Amino acid sequence: MTDELEEDSRPAWAQRLRSERTARGWSQGDAVRALRAHASDPLPSDSTLLRNWKRWEAGNSEPDSFYKALIAKTYGTVTAAFFPRGSSSDADAELLVGSGMETLEILARIRASDVSSSSLDALRITADRLCCEYPYAPSDQLYIEGKTWLRRITGLMDRRLTLSQHQEVLTLAGWVALLVGCVEYDMGMRREAESTRKAALSLGEEAGNAAIIGWAHEMRAWYALTQGDYRGVIAAAELGAAKAPRQSVAVQLAAQQAKAWARIGDRRQVETALDRGRTLLESLPYPEDTDHHFVVDPSKFDFYAMDCYRLAGEDRLAGMYAHEVIRSSTDPDGTERKPMRNAEARLTLGVVAARAGEVEEAVAYGRQALSGDRRSLPSLLMCSRELGQLLHERHPEHPEASAFLDELRALSAAAGSR
Repeated sequence: MTDELEEDSRPAWAQRLRSERTARGWSQGDAVRALRAHASDPLPSDSTLLRNWKRWEAGNSEPDSFYKALIAKTYGTVTAAFFPRGSSSDADAELLVGSGMETLEILARIRASDVSSSSLDALRITADRLCCEYPYAPSDQLYIEGKTWLRRITGLMDRRLTLSQHQEVLTLAGWVALLVGCVEYDMGMRREAESTRKAALSLGEEAGNAAIIGWAHEMRAWYALTQGDYRGVIAAAELGAAKAPRQSVAVQLAAQQAKAWARIGDRRQVETALDRGRTLLESLPYPEDTDHHFVVDPSKFDFYAMDCYRLAGEDRLAGMYAHEVIRSSTDPDGTERKPMRNAEARLTLGVVAARAGEVEEAVAYGRQALSGDRRSLPSLLMCSRELGQLLHERHPEHPEASAFLDELRALSAAAGSR
């Protein structure tokens, strides 16, 4: 009798979730595998899905709109039949849990009168956390988590929101879309990255957020730089700077222009762009969170200068900046907080060594740069090819140089197959 009462106390959709599964003779693990088989988008790990499924069946939390549609599809029905429109309190609770807040804090916020504000707080925390994890978190993990949270955020648009809340949701969705677009491009997913970038731009425009608009144009400049479209870099940077002239993104837009001018070979324009970025960065307050990907921290200016001086052949300056980049991006215990930035610094040191005739040292730096787990393939290949071309031109017969070029060709082929 007690079990029946507990069964009856669960929401109707939770009871159906279990009865549909048992009618098919499935374990919960079988149900998770069936769910994955019907999904068109990447899903989290089986252990995460199984944990969610257990919570859903117990009625402890309600699936969000994405998973509701997927569950209905898996069981061969329609979403509205399986999940009649009702209370959204469970969905609010899931947003809070996913933000990483402590249990007592979650309960306090859920019990507060304005649950929607608590949910937005949790989403804001999560969006910031994802952006701070960009420099070091594995690309696949960040991609799946970013897409999942983007669906949750955009799902709030179906809820009744005030005007300010509507703008906040658009803004949060814009930041997470920017992050997902960056990760997609890191993984070599060019077309998907461009579509996501355009979506982020649209969200920024609808929210009236100049920073998001500026970063969307900065991403276009970055894409163009790694694809060798240097005039495209300059045009995208100019447009972004016009949209967000006093935002920190304008510093990075100036840096992208400097990098493009360096590859074109116009030294005067390089110095002009760098000076423009330096002057703006100097006038801005020190950022609260230097780990946030969409914040230009002062140490990043050394990273910009390093790239430009390497291309200009200023080896002493390039090497000095490369060492400074590695120092500022590495903790005292040796942990690399920004491994992608360090990889490009090591490639710079490789170029400097190759120009000095130190082939073994140059190749060692190159291999160290290529060996990282967290990397941006387009940026890494762009800088690696510069080192490879130099080794090919100056040391074509050296066995270490030849071996490194073979490794670089293999990485390029693997990136091209994505």
